[in-house]
Amino acid sequence: MTYCVGLLLKAGLVLLSDTRTNAGLDNISTYRKMFTFVQPGDRVIVMMTAGNLSLTQTTLARLTDAIDAPDATPETSIMLAENMLDVASLVGDMLSRVTAETKARMDRMNQMATASMIVAGQRKGGRMRLFLIYPEGNFIEATEDTPYLQIGEHKYGKPILDRVITKDTPLEEARKAVLLSMDSTLRSNLSVGMPLDLVVIETDALQITEQRRIEPNDEDFAAMSAAWSQALRDAFTQIA
Repeated sequence: MTYCVGLLLKAGLVLLSDTRTNAGLDNISTYRKMFTFVQPGDRVIVMMTAGNLSLTQTTLARLTDAIDAPDATPETSIMLAENMLDVASLVGDMLSRVTAETKARMDRMNQMATASMIVAGQRKGGRMRLFLIYPEGNFIEATEDTPYLQIGEHKYGKPILDRVITKDTPLEEARKAVLLSMDSTLRSNLSVGMPLDLVVIETDALQITEQRRIEPNDEDFAAMSAAWSQALRDAFTQIA
């Protein structure tokens, strides 16, 4: 399983994913779940994936092939699409086709396979947008009322986002919030694991503002986790 979260704020986008994939307690691997597509000054697109690895890898491979195809058009390539809504539609259509193809084979073996994706970014002349793509290809969009979306093991990291995130949250505070949301998930679910991938994109930058991988021995993340645990313990003891 995995956990991915994206925030859509006035100041920009903040996106975070883990990298754990497991098929049983004795078969745990690390795979990147966040993928970036950037044409500086024109568009920046980030995708995060959760669910069946073969579905997500096949979907991403086909989307990448469509970008590189000599006959690519705005109807086939996310890097030529007119706007982020068209990008979400292209990703949804591809995920739906791959899911349908795989489902036929999996049904014969009485197995299930499903996947979902978060697609975020901005096209020159358009606004920043954040979408959650379902296995069937349909999607929902983040709004001012609900400025974040999650996929994977989302329940453990949701409470802090509900309490602190609004559309006006500054990027630095949002960055802290997603890291603490992930920390809560890491502590409560073994199917989510480090390293983590973080991307920050300022509004209208049309390029990635910050991108980094947070390894298990990252001192800053460990210090933040310890401080959050202590703050929770202190708050608990102070409540009558």
